[in-house]
Amino acid sequence: MDELDQRLLGYLRRDSRLPVASLAAATQVSRATVKSRIDRLVERGIIKAFTIETGSEFRKASVSALVQVEVHGRLAERVTQQLLRITEVHTVHSTNGRWDLIAELEASDLRKFDDVLRAIRSIEGVTLSESNILLSSRKSPITSL
Repeated sequence: MDELDQRLLGYLRRDSRLPVASLAAATQVSRATVKSRIDRLVERGIIKAFTIETGSEFRKASVSALVQVEVHGRLAERVTQQLLRITEVHTVHSTNGRWDLIAELEASDLRKFDDVLRAIRSIEGVTLSESNILLSSRKSPITSL
């Protein structure tokens, strides 16, 4: 990946719906070059999907949380696979700090959130967990081209 690929990825991370013409103007290359670069990034698996992000008013979940998980021994991969089988768990991150894994989850309400926590704590290999309910979230503003 060269500087042009990096710049294209930066623009697409901020807004994956940007037209090829806008990307070409911003990067000062032809539309054909932008199109071929994006196609190549998709082929190589660097871009896996073009997606949307909905505002909180459109989400079914009313409880979003991060759950930090400590894993016994070398069971992190097995625990990760079990976590990803829980519908409410969207992402699992491995970390290098106090916790072995951090799971991002969304639950419809506090009762369901409690059920999910019980399910996480019952996974073989999970020795300790700590959860943090997200109260508000902010993202960097999308800058125009």
